[in-house]
Amino acid sequence: MSIDAASPATLTPALRTLYLGRFGFAVVWAVLLFLTATEIGPVSATLLVLYPLFDVAAVVVDSRASQKGRASVALYANIAVSALAAAGLAFAVTSGIPAVLQVWGVWAVVSGVAQLAVALVRRSLGGQWPMILSGGISTLAGTSFFLQAGAPDANLRNLAGYAAIGGVFFLVSALRLKRSGE
Repeated sequence: MSIDAASPATLTPALRTLYLGRFGFAVVWAVLLFLTATEIGPVSATLLVLYPLFDVAAVVVDSRASQKGRASVALYANIAVSALAAAGLAFAVTSGIPAVLQVWGVWAVVSGVAQLAVALVRRSLGGQWPMILSGGISTLAGTSFFLQAGAPDANLRNLAGYAAIGGVFFLVSALRLKRSGE
């Protein structure tokens, strides 16, 4: 089954817009989390749950643009794991930073694998190398977050850096798509 049933002429502009939106969200989110990351308070807890919910919405938009309602297995998996991550984080924020890092780490690994799979299939659209790298880095970062949960100085600031770097990958991919799609 093809991940992208839409033609490149319609998919490329949709992905460009989506990727730019994801970049903007990631940067703003990262700054806000960095500023509130010393402890889990109302703002940081909300941000932690909001990020995977935004990912769900973005992947739904991606799925609709890609297949006009027939999402691929990788996109469905990403939607499901991000929704589960949001629910898991809603509980984890009440247990402390180590629990948050564990849930976030598992989510980053699984969603990174899904992102990598989708980007590999979309290579012909151009602009997917940043998404391939981002998916690979996400799996490594997720493992690191999970392991950091056991450290006595575990904190949330690394999550802000992770989101900011991911946002930059979306920006680069959007710019590469623009060049490829024109």
